[in-house]
Amino acid sequence: MATSELAANLIMTDRPLDGIRVIELGQLLAGPFAGTMLGYFGAEVIKVEPPGEGDPIRGWRLLDESGTAFWWRSLGRNKKSVTANLRTKGGRAVVRRLLENADVVIENFKPGTLEKWGLGPDDLAQDNPQLIFARISGYGQTGPNRNKAGYASVTEAYSGFRYVNGFPDAPPVRPNLSIGDTIAGIHAVVGILLALLERQQNRGHSGQVVDVALYEAMFNLMEGVVPEYSGAAAIREPSGSTITGIVPTNTYLCADHKHVVIGANGDSIFIRLMQAMQRSDIASDPRYASNAGRVEHQEFIDGVIAVWTRARSAGEVIALLEAADVPVGPIYNVADMLADPHYQARELFERVQTDGGELDIPAILPKLSASPGRTEWPGGAVGAHTQEVLLKHGFNPDELRELTARGDI
Repeated sequence: MATSELAANLIMTDRPLDGIRVIELGQLLAGPFAGTMLGYFGAEVIKVEPPGEGDPIRGWRLLDESGTAFWWRSLGRNKKSVTANLRTKGGRAVVRRLLENADVVIENFKPGTLEKWGLGPDDLAQDNPQLIFARISGYGQTGPNRNKAGYASVTEAYSGFRYVNGFPDAPPVRPNLSIGDTIAGIHAVVGILLALLERQQNRGHSGQVVDVALYEAMFNLMEGVVPEYSGAAAIREPSGSTITGIVPTNTYLCADHKHVVIGANGDSIFIRLMQAMQRSDIASDPRYASNAGRVEHQEFIDGVIAVWTRARSAGEVIALLEAADVPVGPIYNVADMLADPHYQARELFERVQTDGGELDIPAILPKLSASPGRTEWPGGAVGAHTQEVLLKHGFNPDELRELTARGDI
């Protein structure tokens, strides 16, 4: 989406969370990603950051000419940055006043930290009984592991997710992304929206706590792993580029050294695949007519497909299988995404203006037809909205000068 198109969209539609005020106290990724999603769909997100450097992600990975992470421009979009030092009494008093008129607070500190600072749910209930308190931590707010340090890398392993990731004869692997944080952030958004709906429906409840654990967010992705173990004592093992019990679905090397993914595990799709490969003998063989039979002969089937793809370029394989209505596709990197006409047609990139010029950032999903989300501004400077927000919330200029002098903001 060009900059002019983005600007035009800013005045087009209302958004579903217009009028909802969110105070984001979290740092790094899980809490802030939840805030990004809410802000994209209309919530006023006030991000509280420590004075000085702000959220550490501002300085992570690749930086632009101003020394700001490119990532921050995406993660910090639509957020009003307010500085407040949660380690000082004055800074905590500022946050408490902000929370008096908030709908939602998002935090991802170690359990007990906000209680220690007098900012826990019980502390705030009398000031704002309608407040929805979204808490994201490694292991949750209760249980024997609640106080353990819980980064995504560790909790992904604890959840069982890492165990099934990789090849049987190699150590478990991780994707080159902090997927546990992002998935936890999405779960927090779901919980917040459910709590907002509950509050709106007046069922005798006001605010409530949304308790999200990183390991539980990943555990929620584990499909049939638990009932398969409970019912058949089967432990699902890592399976490389395949998936246990579904054949064929795999990654195959082509003649031009590119890989394609082919998913032909439906019975009729498998027949079309074999016919496209001119292997009618396999297509009509009753041993391979059902998924159970194909699982039994997985090595043979994958071997036949691999020989066929290695004799053709990735483009030729994709063209032949798409013509046969067989699910197939390339493995994209980010350059491929930006060059792809379907990505562009679906408006998955938004171009924003930053200190260093124009920058493409990803749109936030899902798409809504009547009240879509949008990026109004990219992540900006630390404390860029401190004066604006605090004056709006009843602080006077003398108070702000005093708070600044003491290092509270």
